[in-house]
Order: sequence, then C-alpha cells, then structure tokens
Amino acid sequence: MKESFIGVNGIDIRYVEKGEGRPVLLVHGNTGSARWYEQVMDLPGLHAVALDMPNFGRSGPLPGEISIERYADEVLAFSRAIGIERPIIIGHSLGGAVAMAMAAKDGAALSGLVLVDSAAPSGLVTPAERHPLIEAMRTNPEFLAQALRAVVPTLADEAVFSGLVEDARRMAVPAWIGNAEALGRFNLLGRLFAFKSPVLVLWGRKDPIVTEAMARETAAAFPNARLAILDHVGHSVMVEDPALFIRLVREFAAQAR
Repeated sequence: MKESFIGVNGIDIRYVEKGEGRPVLLVHGNTGSARWYEQVMDLPGLHAVALDMPNFGRSGPLPGEISIERYADEVLAFSRAIGIERPIIIGHSLGGAVAMAMAAKDGAALSGLVLVDSAAPSGLVTPAERHPLIEAMRTNPEFLAQALRAVVPTLADEAVFSGLVEDARRMAVPAWIGNAEALGRFNLLGRLFAFKSPVLVLWGRKDPIVTEAMARETAAAFPNARLAILDHVGHSVMVEDPALFIRLVREFAAQAR
C-alpha cells in the first residue's frame, strides 16, 4: 500500500492507494481516516484509494464553515487532482452523506455508490444537549474509546481498534461539534433521483446510530439502489467483517459499469 500527500485547494491531503484497474474511492466517516479501510484495500482488478478528508487524520484543516457540501467539493477536487475518472465512491457514515452530496453535485463523474451505514438523505440530527458528550470525546481519550467501541461492536482485533482511536484523536478541534451540526443541516431529499448509476446501501443490524428506517430511506432516494442488511455486524462492516466487505464491493464493481 502506497502513502502519498497532495495539495488540493491549498490543503495537504493524505491518501493511500493499492492495486490497478477501475478506481474505487473510499471516504471515511466522522472521527475517521483512511485507516478504517486499510484491511479492505486488496481488491483485485480495482484501484483502491482511501483519503483522510480535510479536518481528519493527517490531512490539513478545512478553513471556514464546515458543511457536508464543502467536504464533497474537496473530495471531488481531490479525485480530479490525482487523475481518477468515474470512480465508484464508497462512503461510510458521515462519508456516506459526502458521497451522496458528490452524486447530487456531479453524478456523471461517478460510476456508482456504496453507502455503508450512511447518514440518511434527510440528515442526522444530534441534539444540542448532546454536544457536551462530543466535547468529552474530544478531551477524554477513555471516553472516546468507549464511544468508538459502540460503532464497531464485533471488532475483536485490539491493535486495529487502537489505531482507529489514535486517528480519531487527530480530528481538527472545530470539526467535533462542526461535523455534528453539518449532518443536522444536511438534506438532499428529492435531489438524488437523477443519479441513475447503481447504488448499494449496506446496513448492519447491530448499528447503534443508523436505524433500519434510515437505511431504507437512503435506498429509496435513488432509482437504482439495493439495500443489503447485514445481521451480524454493527456500524462498520469494513473493520468488523473485512472479507465480507471485500466480496460485496467486488460483486458491486462487476455490475457497476
């Protein structure tokens, strides 16, 4: 796996890539980084690229107001900067909202979407009274680890989990509350039906954040979407069952032309 940095709109973006073939761009969720995809980058026949979005991991901060649409603009600009054309976009959680915003902005530039326990097109509201808990995650490593454990309920590899916690602590300070507020403002209802390329919506039944109703709302927003319910995992199949995730992505890529 190759690690690189590239300047995009004045922001240093870290990314990793592996393989050759059709491009697959992997977009992480809140408190995430490319590390969430490190176990699933071996995709024969595909060129897998996973980035740390601005504000996350080892990438630079995003100046100004935080919004899902701005993250989508930066990821689209990143894909153009590294020269990948019509990638399949895989978006996890907040990254799923980013992927949907990319499809709404420039659907012709994408060949398909895989949305993993994604925020729904109507957004994901975190009540303001829960903001102190978010601040506790930012300032208290033990509380952060406890919160992250809930979104990977079946992950048993402690080394992998420790790496996810380590990268979560790198998230830019304004993004902790800013991302929650951005997801609360996010709304693409009625704007996604023009995206005709295939969409696969994955939802883990043990997910404590995204409900089945939200997953069904996401699938219903597109004209060519399929919902797959994974009974044995939670919010993050790519780290909870990497082999299954790889199989599902390869099957999807074979159909998304």
